Amino acid sequence: MKERKLTKKVGTPPGTLIYTGEKMGTFQINVFNYNADSYIEQKMESVESCFKFKNSPNVSWIDIAGLYNTEAIDEIGKYYNLHPLTLEDILNINQRPKLEYFDDYAFIVLKMLTYNNEMREVQSEQVSLILGNNFVLTFQEDIGDVFDPVRDRIRNNRGSVRKNGADYLLYALTDVVVDNYFIILEKLGEEIDELQEMVVVNPSHEMIQDIHTLRRNLTELRKSVWPLRDVLSSLYEDEMQLFKSASVYFRDVHDHTIQIIDMVETLRDITSELLDVYLSSVNNRMNEIMKVLTIIATIFMPLSFVAGVYGMNFKYMPELGWKYGYPTILVVMLSIGIGLVIYFKRRKWM
Repeated sequence: MKERKLTKKVGTPPGTLIYTGEKMGTFQINVFNYNADSYIEQKMESVESCFKFKNSPNVSWIDIAGLYNTEAIDEIGKYYNLHPLTLEDILNINQRPKLEYFDDYAFIVLKMLTYNNEMREVQSEQVSLILGNNFVLTFQEDIGDVFDPVRDRIRNNRGSVRKNGADYLLYALTDVVVDNYFIILEKLGEEIDELQEMVVVNPSHEMIQDIHTLRRNLTELRKSVWPLRDVLSSLYEDEMQLFKSASVYFRDVHDHTIQIIDMVETLRDITSELLDVYLSSVNNRMNEIMKVLTIIATIFMPLSFVAGVYGMNFKYMPELGWKYGYPTILVVMLSIGIGLVIYFKRRKWM
């Protein structure tokens, strides 16, 4: 998980622009400007070069990556008339998913999740989206995201992105973030299936760490999805009438979040059961070991008694002077051992 330096914000007045994450990558602005017939894709050389798209008759998607550049974020915010508290929330990457309406724009915070196969953990990145009249601003912590399917649809004019307004673009971006949750859930489900087989057949101490890692990943996913459900509910109700054509589509994304929540809760229950099964399997193995040791100890108890009696070396023990005393005692001890083994097997203790 990325380190969140919350102490940076302690004691600062509202609207103070402090980035609470770690500086990584480079600052970059990419713009898509499109209509039904054409599109332009540009990498901006400066912050000012993206200002011309604010009043463009076409739909503009302005993607800003690199929140550590607070001066550039502040400059963009002033030109697009973003409230200082909005800019503060953009830079404070510890926000819950939420929706806020302002006079001429809507502000949405999402959690973009990816799965690190090497570390086997879900990694979270905050994505902030601003919906204006004919533009969408997206603010990301670093370069690299899950929005490539939307970019391909704009470039190749597939689907309905270029035929609709900025609200539909916002829907498309939100939808691909939520769809990526399903991919993560599928990977976590595969790991759980593998653990379910191993925990019964060959439980090991390393499985405890695997189970706790799974629970941590599911908790991260749950924290991202639960508040998002309320956000999407507000989006498709659309009290501010900002979503002219996409309101009904947000209802579909809302349904997806309900499915994800159900899947997350199911997997959380399974991981809890996995821990119980692991503890039961370990206890059963320990019981089997103790059972074997108890049987061995029980067999050797009478043998130890016989050996102890004849190891006292009293002067007037008649068996000590008898020529067949030693082999007789060995036969008696062997008979006792065999008899106990037969008895245990008949009682199905072995």
